[in-house]
Amino acid sequence: MFKNAYIPYGGYYSSPFCKWMGSLANVNSIELGAATSKRWFANRDIDPAIIDYLYLGVSVGQKSIFYGAPWAAALMGAGQAPGQNITQACATATTSVFNAALAVEAGGFETTYCLLADRTSNGPHTIWPNPAGPGGEVIAENWNMDNIAADPATGKDMLTTAENVAREHGFSRDQADELTLRRYAQYGEALADERAFQRRYIFPVEVPVSRKETRLVEADEGVMPTTAEGLAKLRTVQPEGIHTYGTQTHPADGNAGIIVTTRERAAELSTDPRMAVQVVAYGHARTKPAHMPMAPAASVQRALDQAGLSLDQIKTIKNHSPFIVNDLYLAKALGLDAETFNNYGTSLVFGHPQGPTLARLLIEAIEETALKGGGHALVTGCAAGDSAAALIVKVG
Repeated sequence: MFKNAYIPYGGYYSSPFCKWMGSLANVNSIELGAATSKRWFANRDIDPAIIDYLYLGVSVGQKSIFYGAPWAAALMGAGQAPGQNITQACATATTSVFNAALAVEAGGFETTYCLLADRTSNGPHTIWPNPAGPGGEVIAENWNMDNIAADPATGKDMLTTAENVAREHGFSRDQADELTLRRYAQYGEALADERAFQRRYIFPVEVPVSRKETRLVEADEGVMPTTAEGLAKLRTVQPEGIHTYGTQTHPADGNAGIIVTTRERAAELSTDPRMAVQVVAYGHARTKPAHMPMAPAASVQRALDQAGLSLDQIKTIKNHSPFIVNDLYLAKALGLDAETFNNYGTSLVFGHPQGPTLARLLIEAIEETALKGGGHALVTGCAAGDSAAALIVKVG
């Protein structure tokens, strides 16, 4: 359990998430994330030079990833800061915050920054020399499609892991459609009053159009209107499955930033010094092969045990849901009402850019908990390799 690792209230942002092959498709995600962070720091009147160390969360390689975190620090105006890359698919953000909190807790650094930036659009195609192959044929990999299509440890694609859990626990197509509609309704609440909730944390992105022109992206792109009738008309992707293209997420592009520092520095940087945000505990788990959506429940229990808390002491819960069965299983395993968590939306609706996904969920959890007057917030989500990570913070 942590005692002296804090996130300044308001010391974070998320960009809008744009469906892949949309507005952010042709921009290096590290360059865009650093540029957005630089603008955000300037907007908050914070000097990036306060950053002692940078954690760069990237799951989909980009040009110059070799230089990674130190390069991003230089781009955003924190050129004196060293750093490291963290790659853990959808659990990249929670794991980055965990590592940052460890460093602050140990006294190694006073102020760290987690920059989460991924682009699923136009992902890299890697080839390796293979002189022993027939005719010297190279070994090739499509970073996005090949890894979504098969976990090298099991040979199973990600949708199959979801359908395995649905069959094992008896979840139905009707349950999937019904809860999906609830998730879209919750996301709709974040759009009320001209996106009042989202404006608490979403920071617009400047997309280069030419050398002299940029375009501002201020809101999520690619969220499809969804109705009960529309969902009912869709075929399941697998013949005996429960998931349609309406009850699973879409790949996306985006970035997010989170400051992790000491209690004293957090109070200085906070938009409301009375609202402390303490990093409390982290839990990580791995479930049985090809059952990825089951992993978050075990990671939640580990985080609760680390914190010495029970689930009824948690005020806000956010779960990454690339498939709606993720939410169905979490509710069943933990004894939750599935309709009461993931308020204001989840990745099922606004998309899945890997690294920033759980960062946005964490930020939304902090803001929701602040609106509730404070308390503990829990964020969890599965990741490649049938694993998951959970993070607990205390707000207020």
